[in-house]
Amino acid sequence: MDDKYRVPAIERAHLILKEISLHPGKLKLIDLSRTLVINKSSMYSLLLTLENLGWIEKEAGETYRLGRELSRFGHAAAQQRNLNEAFHKEAAIAKQRLGESFQLAKLDGIEVLYIAKEEALTPVRLASEPGMRLPAHATALGKVMLADLSDDDFNSLYSPSNEPFAHLTVNSMTTAHALKISLQDIREQGYALDFEEAVIGFNCAAAPIRNAQGRVIAAVSCSMMLPQWEQKKQICIEEVCQLAHQLSD
Repeated sequence: MDDKYRVPAIERAHLILKEISLHPGKLKLIDLSRTLVINKSSMYSLLLTLENLGWIEKEAGETYRLGRELSRFGHAAAQQRNLNEAFHKEAAIAKQRLGESFQLAKLDGIEVLYIAKEEALTPVRLASEPGMRLPAHATALGKVMLADLSDDDFNSLYSPSNEPFAHLTVNSMTTAHALKISLQDIREQGYALDFEEAVIGFNCAAAPIRNAQGRVIAAVSCSMMLPQWEQKKQICIEEVCQLAHQLSD
């Protein structure tokens, strides 16, 4: 890695967290300062920041252990790995039945972040790959996850001052009002459809993946060209909804 892009404070924080994880509840500020060769003033600032962020917790004896926020991160990471594994297992079966590709994504602000794909052997390859992002309002995946947001959360993401929204095709919605109306329909039917809103020549169906509390944490979709869509629309919706149900807690 080029040294000019390194952030020393983050590297020091990493070393502190690693040391605390190896000796939970045993190290004080002075111990960390000596072990990591960081002066006490800098160490105090680093520890205070990490404590305020919830990454570490100070105990009664002025020693430190890892905080609840890191536990939450670890739990989320484990869930993500488990979800990816379950998706590949179940979607591999679904793609054989339907003969079409399936995708897994999460909502990141106003964007859809693609995180996994099971691709069928079809003449046309889907352009979306893990790591790719698209505007949430222009995709079935995005809309089905936006449908779970409260009005306040939706309004914080989409403001009339940002209209018209970016459009991927001439069919993409460009106003908060139009998007809100579509989300109400999605809530009622339990899945979302995308009629050439993301890519001309392709329609898509998506369904939400829910955690044990019923909140949407991700979504799965199946996209196909219009001729295939006309033949498989209903079974596509059924397969997507079944897959989402299998991946939900």
